[in-house]
Amino acid sequence: MPAVAFYLPPSREYRTQCRIHSHEDRMLNKTFSPQSQSAFSARFEAQKIAFGPVVFQCVRYAWKRGMLQALAQAGSTGLSVTELAATELWSKYALKVVLETCLSAGVVYLHDGRYVLDKAGYCVLTDKITQINLDFNHDVCYQGLFKLDESLDLEQPIGLESLGDWPTLYEGMAALPEPAKSSWFAFDHHYSDVSLPTVLPDIFATAPRHVMDVGANTGKFGCAVLAYSPTVELHLVDLQGQLDSAEIMLREAGVRERTHLYPVDLLNPELPLPAGMDVIWMSQFLSCFSESAIASILQRAAAALAPKGQLLIMDTLWDRQRYDIASYCLINTSPYFTAMASGNSKIYESADYIRLAEAAGLHLLTIRDDIGYCHSLLRFGVADA
Repeated sequence: MPAVAFYLPPSREYRTQCRIHSHEDRMLNKTFSPQSQSAFSARFEAQKIAFGPVVFQCVRYAWKRGMLQALAQAGSTGLSVTELAATELWSKYALKVVLETCLSAGVVYLHDGRYVLDKAGYCVLTDKITQINLDFNHDVCYQGLFKLDESLDLEQPIGLESLGDWPTLYEGMAALPEPAKSSWFAFDHHYSDVSLPTVLPDIFATAPRHVMDVGANTGKFGCAVLAYSPTVELHLVDLQGQLDSAEIMLREAGVRERTHLYPVDLLNPELPLPAGMDVIWMSQFLSCFSESAIASILQRAAAALAPKGQLLIMDTLWDRQRYDIASYCLINTSPYFTAMASGNSKIYESADYIRLAEAAGLHLLTIRDDIGYCHSLLRFGVADA
């Protein structure tokens, strides 16, 4: 039975917080390199690209095998290769090869023949996001990215064969081998877990009675929604494997009775979404699909909304980041989607979602940026509502 829509207009403070900033405002500083860069500097940057995989592996080795930790403990006096080799943890050969690459990357520096941890090395050693990104790229992506050219040409995740035999990564998520599985979930949850608690007031700004989470994943977000409101009914849409995992978490949390599960392959445009929803929620979800698939999903979402219902999309949009470092990381996550995940999805710009939503009969109400590390929240209503 369709839900009865219950709508309250957002407060003035909420509307101010979610003021729509133009795409141009957010894109002003997205240049990534100085316009005055010399030809010599540009050539040096090009060599960093050419040897990027080498630097990645050596720095990772220095971190994982304890070289950077040893230098950190030595402090500003540093350690010589002879002193490091005396620990019998590494050979002189391994130390020279790895630390010289780290030197070239600004991870360490040399002072009177002694290696000292530099600022970038300190980040590798202590910064959680840096470590998660390193593990994700090594354990999930590195071998598969060798097939990026084929994946781009065919728009299929050819690199996924390095992890398993599935059409897309999503069918194989529950069966991913270690350490890829742990690194994937650490990467996914580290970014989303910071953002999700702060957006619960956004979800309930219109006092919804029926909330649908499209892309339920493990059910963690569903549990948070049900804990936030004792009366809301939650509708979860995902592949059967993901719903099975979500159901376990919902039962353990004691909230299964207020949850409705819908196994739907959203790549099948003939399968509708359950109707009568006051709020439809999509978090880090649409980036898993091609533009044509997103168009179909948004059309079905618009049809599933109750009168005055709203669609909320929270995602990592590279053009709406405050800092270039976030845009850089997001842009360079797109090749993972190509080679490993689906073959035809990516990290999108906000303008892409807005354009596709408008084509589905939705209109943008507000955008809230700077949620957690790098999320933005787009709120849409039905155009003729």
